[in-house]
Amino acid sequence: MSERPTEERFQSDRTSSNRCGVTMSASVEGNAIAEVMGEKPGVEVSKYPAMIRIDADDRLEFDMDEIAEALGVEEFTPEDFEIETSTHYGRMVKQDDRVLLFANPEDAAEEIGFQLPEVKQ
Repeated sequence: MSERPTEERFQSDRTSSNRCGVTMSASVEGNAIAEVMGEKPGVEVSKYPAMIRIDADDRLEFDMDEIAEALGVEEFTPEDFEIETSTHYGRMVKQDDRVLLFANPEDAAEEIGFQLPEVKQ
C-alpha cells in the first residue's frame, strides 16, 4: 500500500475546492464504475480496501449506458448508482440516463434550468 497519511492531509479548509466526487463501495458494481470513470480525462480514481473515491474538478458525469455495458447488464439506472454510493460532495443532478455532479451550485442550477435568486451584498 502507499505511504502513511499525514496530519496535513486531514486538516480543514473552508475555501471552495472546486471539486466534486463520490465514495462508493468496492463491490462488483463500484469497481466497474471506477473502471469506466478512470478512462475519462480529469477524473481521479482512488481505490481502498473497502471503498473507492471518484473525484474531479468542476463536474463529473456518470453515463448509465456506459456503466451497464461495463457490467454486462441490460440496464443500470441512476437509482442503482445511488445504491452503490455511500456519499457524494457537490450538487447532484439525476437524469434518466446519467448522474451529474457539479462543484458549483450555479452550474447545477443552469443544467436544470433553475434561476437562482440574486444575492445582494
